[in-house]
Amino acid sequence: MRHLYLSRFRIPALAAVAVIGLAASASAQNSTIIIAPSAPPPPREEMAPPPPPQPTMSWQAGHWAWTGTTWSWEEGQYVQAPQTAAVWEPGHWSQQASGGYVWVDGHWRS
Repeated sequence: MRHLYLSRFRIPALAAVAVIGLAASASAQNSTIIIAPSAPPPPREEMAPPPPPQPTMSWQAGHWAWTGTTWSWEEGQYVQAPQTAAVWEPGHWSQQASGGYVWVDGHWRS
């Protein structure tokens, strides 16, 4: 059986095509499936700067991002909430039973 090497995993070529197809499909919907081969490092401690004067701004803490070869820290930031009562649910890395970690995007909850 032919194998491809994708992010340090040796997987059958057919499975790689399925994963790549799934990622391309998700990309068309403005999200990308990101799979990391290992758990991210522990989160960095961040001090949120004083909030802006707008009451609808929400702090989104920083997190580790997988670049395809290494972990990269993405700094936290204030963002505009879509509605006054919206609450930010942070993204997180979810360990998969089959191995690796998948990034689950954060989202607004009303």
